[in-house]
Formats: sequence, C-alpha cells, structure tokens
Amino acid sequence: MFNKVLIANRGEIAARIIRTCQRLGVATVAVYSEADAGALHTQLADQSVCIGPAPAVDSYLNIDAVMNACHATGAQAIHPGYGFLSENGRLVSRCKSEGVVFIGPVEEVLNQMGDKLSARRVARKSGLPVMPGTEEPVSDEEAINKAWELGFPMMVKAAAGGGGIGIHVVHNMAELEPVIERTRKVAQAAFADSSLFYERYLEGASHIEVQLIADQYGNVLHLYERDCSIQRRNQKLIEETPASVKLPGEVREQIGRLSRQLGREVGYTNAGTVEFLVTPDGHFYFMEMNPRLQVEHGVTELLTGQDIVELQLQSAAGFPFSIRQPDLQPNGHAIEARVYPEDPDTCLPNVGVVSELRLPQGEHVRVDTALCVGYEVSLHYEPLLAKVMAWGVDRDAAIATLDAALADFHVAGVTTNIPLLRDVLASPEFTSGQYHTGSLSAILERRLQATGKTTTMHPSGTSGNGHRPDAELDPRALAAAIGAAAVAVARNEQQNGSAIPQGGSRWRTMGRRELFRSRLGSVSW
Repeated sequence: MFNKVLIANRGEIAARIIRTCQRLGVATVAVYSEADAGALHTQLADQSVCIGPAPAVDSYLNIDAVMNACHATGAQAIHPGYGFLSENGRLVSRCKSEGVVFIGPVEEVLNQMGDKLSARRVARKSGLPVMPGTEEPVSDEEAINKAWELGFPMMVKAAAGGGGIGIHVVHNMAELEPVIERTRKVAQAAFADSSLFYERYLEGASHIEVQLIADQYGNVLHLYERDCSIQRRNQKLIEETPASVKLPGEVREQIGRLSRQLGREVGYTNAGTVEFLVTPDGHFYFMEMNPRLQVEHGVTELLTGQDIVELQLQSAAGFPFSIRQPDLQPNGHAIEARVYPEDPDTCLPNVGVVSELRLPQGEHVRVDTALCVGYEVSLHYEPLLAKVMAWGVDRDAAIATLDAALADFHVAGVTTNIPLLRDVLASPEFTSGQYHTGSLSAILERRLQATGKTTTMHPSGTSGNGHRPDAELDPRALAAAIGAAAVAVARNEQQNGSAIPQGGSRWRTMGRRELFRSRLGSVSW
C-alpha cells in the first residue's frame, strides 16, 4: 500500500478520501487554494500545500501546481476525487512520466471512454444495446438530413460532454437549428470541442448506473445499480440503490453482467460507472461511462459494506482483490439526497456564509460534507453543500430515515433545496417507484401551486425558474448564475485553451448567456 497520497481536490470528497486513508494508515497531503485556507480537508490531512489563488484555473486545475506539491511532499500517488482533474488525460500522462501513481484508469481507457462517440462504438462491440443515434459527429451541412433519418424527439449532445452539460432535447424540426447553435456554443465553451451528435430521446425513461470496481488482474466487479432519475438540468439530486422497485430481477442481472463485460473489453481498472437509460417496459440502452469515482458512491457503500475508496487504493497499488462477484450481496436499501445552495422553488443558485449549522445524526445516517460555521458558499467551486445518506432494511425504511435526517438538517446564511428534496421523497411518483428523469418538473409544479407561485416548464422536462417574465430575480441568485458561468469558462480555459473568440470577454459572454438562460429556467449550475 502507499505510504502517502495527495488528494487533488477539496470539500467533502477530499475529506471523505482522507478518512479512508487514515483508517488504512496512509499519510495524506491536502492541496488548497487561498480561498480554502483552513478548510476542513486541510485540517484532516497530515500535510497541506497551498497551490494558488482562489480561481480553480490557478489552483485545483493547475496541473503543474498539483505535481509540484506531490513531489515536494513525497506523495507516491494522486487521488483526483471527482470533478476538477479527475478525467484529465494530461494529468494521468504527467503522473506516468514522473513516477507518480494516478488513482484511476489508465490514460488510454480514460480518453477512450470519455469521448461519447468512442464509448458508443466500444459498448456496441462489447454487446451492449446502444441508443439509436449518429455514429460520427454531425456537421451543420448534414444536420437536417441526419435529423430526419433519426426522427423526433431526439437529443442533440456534445460529443465531449459531461456533467449534464451540452444536452438538449429537440421535439421538431423548427427547434433544430437554434438548438444546434446553442449546443455548439455551450460545448465549445465547456469542453473546447464543438462536436455534437444525435441520439434518440426516450420519454419517461429512467437513468440507471452500475458501479464498477476493477483491479489490475482482470477482476472486474459490479457493486449493483443505482437509480439516479431525479434530476434537474440533467444533474442528479437523489440516488438510491438497488433499483429493485423499478427493475425486474432479470434486467438488473443483465445490466450488471453487461457492465462487467464492457469493463473487461476495455481493460478497465479502478472505479467507474456504466450508465443506462431504461424504458418503463424494461428495455435498456447504454448511454456513457464515467471513468472516475462518482459523487453518489456512498449509497453503494451502505448497500454492500465495501469501501470503494479503499478498493481504489488497492487497485492502484497493484494488489489483487480478495473478493469475487459472488461475495458481493446487497443488504437492505440505501438512498442519498444532495443538498445544494438553491432556492427550493426556482432551483436558482444562492451564495452566502454559513452562520448556523446542525447536521443530522443517528443510526443508519451518513453525512458527507465539509460545512462548518463560517463556510463561504462562493462562486469559485462546485456548490454541493452535503450528501445526506440513509440505510434501511427496505426502501420504505430508508426513505423514512432520510426524510427525518433532512428535517434535522439546519443551516442558516444560505438558502438550500432541502424543502424540495423532502417534497420529492413524499411524492406519489417517488414513493411508488414510478418516477423518471422528467418527474421533477411535475413535483416542482405541484409545490409551486401549493404556495401560490407560478413557473415556466420546458417540454424537455427541466423545471423553469419560477419567475414571471417581468419579475425581478434575486440579486444573489443572479450573481451566482453569472459567476458559475464565469468559473466554468475559466476551468475550461485552463484545461483546453481559449474557448471564446479573441477580443471577447469570457465572463461577459458566458455570463450574459447564462443570465438569459436562467430567466428561461435552464441555467446550468
């Protein structure tokens, strides 16, 4: 096992990784920006190194700074967590050339599965059913013909996309041209790659993902599936495992087996997820693979009793797993809710400083967070405040425990989405298990009607911003929306180079775009 590991991340995920390292006797190095001086992860680690000023491009996305910190402290390996550099092939390459272990898949696999079109081809070769769509990037010249060939409704997707960014639903030909233009601009800004492709859109589908973990000796395991269908703006809010209330046993067995098959086909090592769309009648289609640790990995740990970060460390260190697939049996039910600094009625982001905090406690409750009194919810980084998880002997018990935990969660100084999360848990769609990726809009609509407010809904199922066209937006929400866009562009510039034409203002271009989108209820956060 490693003697010392550097965690190239911040917040709750850095703290969570450090705790496993502490249990294993592995020394840890935290990196931090000037804005995170004194943050929880720096207090938990054995050493901490400042790697730059607050902007992520100058700190957490700065590969040179991360590598310098690694060498200066004598760390043998780097754990990237999720987000930031977790899927950056250049960091993996630097680690390899400089004698540092990257805790994740090898560069070739990361690049192969990170490109959606490449991943579709590999999945089809591995025997997975793949959603009908275009097999090559769609040019502007062939956009109309390719759309007629595939049919509506369909999705226009960024080929280099991730995190729910660069995905738009088109219901008819009249919507196509502006959506293509918008998707290209968003993809170029977010990923420095404007390539896009088409994929069939499934109404009422569920988003199901299978957790994989693999050592370096061909032992590819699945830790069962998670249902991640409660989403806003293509980003997850609530996840649960297993998906037994929704999927028949034979379907669950099939997607687990095929996910392992895909992992073996590409020579996958370490942690990752295989993502599917599943129709109400049980047909499923490969969507993508995420070659990293997932935000929601904790619910799988509650279900299986396995520490996924520990397995990641074992795999990266070259130890064969002592467990085999028959050893992994699900126990009970686990569910997670993501607490964001968002208005529960509008889903618009919020900023502020935590002035009061009470975290839920109790049997079968787990909270992954870096919150403390004085914590600033700023525009610099991913705004996830906490992941609240609960386990139960069955689904009903897990839901009840999670709802009670959310009721006990108190934070002042910043608005959170906790009231909306509790409404979701109590909704008939969720309690019956008959929910899908478009269900949140209906739940939000009922919530707003109950409070006498109005909203604008989009046909794609994303929720509107809850404001009348002539209403004034909360200034803090406006600032957060514009700032989030500026941060996204800055991150991309560091990773992939300039995405805005020379002479243009990056923050103003994206800020204006996101401001207009926020008024339409589709701002990305």
